[in-house]
Amino acid sequence: MNVTEAITWRHSIRAFLTKPVEREKLDAVLAASVRAPSWANTQPWEIFAAASDTLKRIRAGYRQKYADKAPTAPETPHPIEWPEAAQKRIQQLRPDMERMCGASVEQFAELNQTMFGAPAVVYVCMDKALSEWSLYDIGAYSQTFMLAALEQGLSAIPAITLTLYPDILRRELKIPDNLKITIGIAVGYADKGNGINNFVSSRKPLDETIRFFE
Repeated sequence: MNVTEAITWRHSIRAFLTKPVEREKLDAVLAASVRAPSWANTQPWEIFAAASDTLKRIRAGYRQKYADKAPTAPETPHPIEWPEAAQKRIQQLRPDMERMCGASVEQFAELNQTMFGAPAVVYVCMDKALSEWSLYDIGAYSQTFMLAALEQGLSAIPAITLTLYPDILRRELKIPDNLKITIGIAVGYADKGNGINNFVSSRKPLDETIRFFE
């Protein structure tokens, strides 16, 4: 698989097998990920990986929060309002999912609330003293991580739902107060028998994105 094939094939997997991720495979992905570019080689990412019993406790804590209807508090929240063009794409996402996969809104919500059944989640953090510019580097790290996972036969999905309750994450992963939890990436073996994983989101035409001047 060449680079273009990997970029094209990669898509968010929303249902994983319970099969654990081999430590050597996860280590290989993490080793490759640190080659991501960063401003002035600052390498702002701080990684906390959760699996096995630790992830079970995090999942149980989230389950209780959902049951209690506890307010969410992601430390990198999404915008209150999106630009009109982005809002239209957001609104089209769920109908496309239901049409292509035959899954209900409730099924998608359940997968989000159960961390997609993933056997491992990697949390990417950065120092609170850093500016928003370092979030660009975090994004580069995250994409590098997901592409490196492909080489190991693994799949992944980045999701804000993985970071909704930072108090639980800080308790279980011993994340220090000076770090901000930016994103979680669920990783594992895709459940190929689940039709939800067949969904691949659309992309807007290049002529709506690129302004080329010669």
